[in-house]
Amino acid sequence: MAARQEVTAWRPRVAGITEVFHARFTEYAYPMHVHDAWTLLIVDAGAVRYDLDRHEHGTPHDTVSLLPPHVPHNGSPATPGGFRKRVVYLDGSLLGDELIGPAVDTPDLRDPVLRLRVGKLHSALALAGDELEAESRLTLVAERLRGHLRRRTEAPHRFRDPVVARELRELLDARVVEGVSLEEAAGLLGAHPAHLVRAFSGAYGIAPHQYLMSRRVGRARRLLLDGVPPGEVAPVTGFYDQAHLTRHFKRLVGITPGRYRSRVR
Repeated sequence: MAARQEVTAWRPRVAGITEVFHARFTEYAYPMHVHDAWTLLIVDAGAVRYDLDRHEHGTPHDTVSLLPPHVPHNGSPATPGGFRKRVVYLDGSLLGDELIGPAVDTPDLRDPVLRLRVGKLHSALALAGDELEAESRLTLVAERLRGHLRRRTEAPHRFRDPVVARELRELLDARVVEGVSLEEAAGLLGAHPAHLVRAFSGAYGIAPHQYLMSRRVGRARRLLLDGVPPGEVAPVTGFYDQAHLTRHFKRLVGITPGRYRSRVR
């Protein structure tokens, strides 16, 4: 097999993430190097072997690997066909330096829930206009990572805070079109982002980003019923562009905005 290298990288508009990096390598081996950010890695095909702090580790497809900043590591394919990986680089606002030591000791985490959440985070990061969803998913990923690194074994605490849940809903209702970041909402309401997400989801059975998109689709439906073309509906209802509107509209309504409008009587 000829050596292959496929790389995609971008910087999302999501606080706490410095870079998203997707790659497939068949033969390439990383030399020893360091990052100034946390490396959150999942492997979708094949496997990677690497050395961290003079100890050998591996990343099968069901593992989430978290490599701390400033600690040298390398990386090479551990399977004949190479590997395909997805990485997000996290700044120090999500994971503090006090967690570097535990991460060096246990960088590979076998946690199906965490693996699923990281995958969904990547899906959200790939879609322009879904930054609130990405922020929400990142908050829960970071919370679970901190739990691993602090060796917490107790069951997750269920947040019951109807007051902050109602306040967040009122904020989302007031900012349907322009939106609000999770970080800004946390500052306005005086609550930690993870607490906001859990309190809202616990109170209403839906995540904040899902609620906001539902409100936007509802507004879009009313405008489409009035005969407004989908291309004009998208920007005035808070969607990034018509494709962004179409994706969420079809998910919630079952058909595209264009077909919905064409069937109006």
